[in-house]
Amino acid sequence: MSRPAIAWINLDHLRHNYRLLQQKAAAASVMAVVKANAYGHGLNLVAPVLFCEGCRQFAVTDAQEGSRLRDILNNKDQTRATEVVLLSGIFDSEDATLAAEKKLTPAINDPIQILLLQTAGFDGAVWIKVDTGMNRLGADNPQAMVEQCRQSNMRVRGIMSHLACADTPEHPMNRQQAELFACRCDLMDSKLPRSLLNSAGMVGMPDQRLDTVRPGIALYGAEPVADHPIGLKPVMRMTGMVMQIRNIEAGGTVSYTASFTADAPMRIAIVSAGYADGIPRPLSGCGQAVHYGKALPITGRICMDYTLLDVTNTDIDYGDSVEFWGPELAANEVAAMIDSISYTLFTGVSERVRRMPEQSG
Repeated sequence: MSRPAIAWINLDHLRHNYRLLQQKAAAASVMAVVKANAYGHGLNLVAPVLFCEGCRQFAVTDAQEGSRLRDILNNKDQTRATEVVLLSGIFDSEDATLAAEKKLTPAINDPIQILLLQTAGFDGAVWIKVDTGMNRLGADNPQAMVEQCRQSNMRVRGIMSHLACADTPEHPMNRQQAELFACRCDLMDSKLPRSLLNSAGMVGMPDQRLDTVRPGIALYGAEPVADHPIGLKPVMRMTGMVMQIRNIEAGGTVSYTASFTADAPMRIAIVSAGYADGIPRPLSGCGQAVHYGKALPITGRICMDYTLLDVTNTDIDYGDSVEFWGPELAANEVAAMIDSISYTLFTGVSERVRRMPEQSG
């Protein structure tokens, strides 16, 4: 038997979320962001489902991820009809060669990237990334890059930027960035397609959908704006199995550093998932798992391979499954317990955890 730490991936919920986001996008096209192994959900599970739902625009972070996505979709479509955008652009000549061979679409921000692509014989399309206030990646002279691309036999697919404060819709920087983006796009080429909004932007700034939206976290069911839920369904259910039940006497200590001492007799469940699987160690002593709706406090330090739960006054037993986040315990709520975000939970699920598809009902 394989180690029973499993991330169950609900493909029906994924379909629901994609269709909902399509509705929110209105006339704009949807570029599904599936970087970082589809936010930890398993690219091999997520991408084919989105493709079958009609998605023809995907975004990953780099050429290696783009190449893997092309291979996954090989039996579906291996032509330019499916756009695979590299949000981090390319890093070197190897990336440029992959972009040419696999028909990938880099989002570029520096003239050096154009030269690398040209040397590799790349004749596809690129997005131009401009900075509008986040001060991360962005072209210093985007107008010159557009002209350089055209002279290099590359098509400029569109212009994109990224919002810094989209999860706070009332933040004034959102409108400032949108206005600056519009100005920069007009200076470059008013006819080029534009893309500004991520998941949170789709919720808070629907008037800025423009030509293409780029939902990421919303695809996987975490509400991007806490105060404005839109009806997303959680795609990942992170679980572990009870390996043993221990009876602890009053005064007994639990796990590393003896940080927890029982003040009365109690039952402890040892569960087959620890921080090497992706259960954040800071949840020690403050987090919980759930079993059929009942909260089970995490007791003592989370170990590399195990988490210990207080199951006193429950009938939980060997072989039972517990949920660390999913439909019963929202990932956003779990992350908030340790001043983090759901992204870190999902992408922190390690490779040794099996991703298993499941359907609703």
